[in-house]
Amino acid sequence: MGHQVVHFEIIGTDPAALRGYYGELFGWEFGVGDAATEAVSAPGEYGFVDGSATGDGTGINGGVGGGAGYQRRVLFYVGVPDVEAALRRAESLGGTRVLGPAPDSGGAFSVGHFTDPEGNLVGVAGPPR
Repeated sequence: MGHQVVHFEIIGTDPAALRGYYGELFGWEFGVGDAATEAVSAPGEYGFVDGSATGDGTGINGGVGGGAGYQRRVLFYVGVPDVEAALRRAESLGGTRVLGPAPDSGGAFSVGHFTDPEGNLVGVAGPPR
């Protein structure tokens, strides 16, 4: 069995407005704080969505963030046992490393970003190194 999607992100230039939009649209509630790294979102602008508190409680965790100067995007993260190894593998298959591995601000996990051969941005997340 392959690796599963463990997190999603919606990043834009006005995170508060995006949180309001998605909160109204889907009934999401946010705990606002810092993203794993400032490369993802401005400090204090990342709204966490607890997947266990949505729908039937089996959703994945996510976040809505960004800020002035952040590129708009929708991104998903796949859970991997080793972020560096996953990024190297993505590169060996024709992808391009964009970020990482970068530790989260609490040191609980590590993240990385790469683009696939067609330029789509994908994230990987795993244990800290």
